[in-house]
Amino acid sequence: MMEVTLELPEGLLGALRRSPYQFARDLRLAAAIHWYERGEISQEKAAELPGMDRTDFLMALAREQTGAFVVDFDDLRRELERG
Repeated sequence: MMEVTLELPEGLLGALRRSPYQFARDLRLAAAIHWYERGEISQEKAAELPGMDRTDFLMALAREQTGAFVVDFDDLRRELERG
């Protein structure tokens, strides 16, 4: 596992009422959701980032009201035109 160090403003964790562990997990989940929505990583890799299985990641997507399936509308249009 790779480690990344972030510099954060003083008092941020206190303002968010998060422990460093909770903040890191929330940040990894937010990044996973962001990159998954953009189609940059698969659902499996997105779940792996915050240390979840795919079911828990899908439940997190639902809590965040984010679609579980990424649709590239250009790809969809091409598929429909072929069909």
